Amino acid sequence: MTGWIADLIDAFGALGVALLMALENLFPPIPSELILPFAGFLVGRGELGFLPVLVASTAGSLFGALVLYALGRWGGRNLILRYGRFLRVKEADLDRAEGWFDRYDEWVVLFGRMVPGIRSVVSIPAGMLGMPFVRFVLLTTAGSAAWNALLLGAGWYLGDNWQQIADIVGSASNVVLVLVAVALVSAAVWWWRRRVR
Repeated sequence: MTGWIADLIDAFGALGVALLMALENLFPPIPSELILPFAGFLVGRGELGFLPVLVASTAGSLFGALVLYALGRWGGRNLILRYGRFLRVKEADLDRAEGWFDRYDEWVVLFGRMVPGIRSVVSIPAGMLGMPFVRFVLLTTAGSAAWNALLLGAGWYLGDNWQQIADIVGSASNVVLVLVAVALVSAAVWWWRRRVR
């Protein structure tokens, strides 16, 4: 899979990264864990600029997330389940994401953008549950920019070994998920204590 990803980035630069990140949101088998470290590698070689690639990758991520948000908002659960196989969304994933929204609301969008396997799915219940559009855009942009910067920086740092990121992220995704869960629970406890006072 890396061959055509590399070809697209080589041919179109930051614009190619934006396109790939939009597709990555819509079709999760295209992993950001390959796209961004390779782009970071090219940044390290001076072939691309860090800031243009970060802006392009975040814009691509936001575009893909907005498509899924719109499907959730105006298509609803039935449409998502009918065409979920194309989006790689299972009913269990949707149920889990909705449950997280019921408990943690906007924190799921912010932190979910940094968790492999959840990054795409989180946009659908945000739309289905009517999360305000501007809030969704701001949180998605912030979470995507943080994740993209991390992977770009890692690819830049690792240089010729940039492909190791996919293995590292794959094994670390459970750790990230636990950290996100702890952060969400801490935020909920903090909010509840303030409300009780």
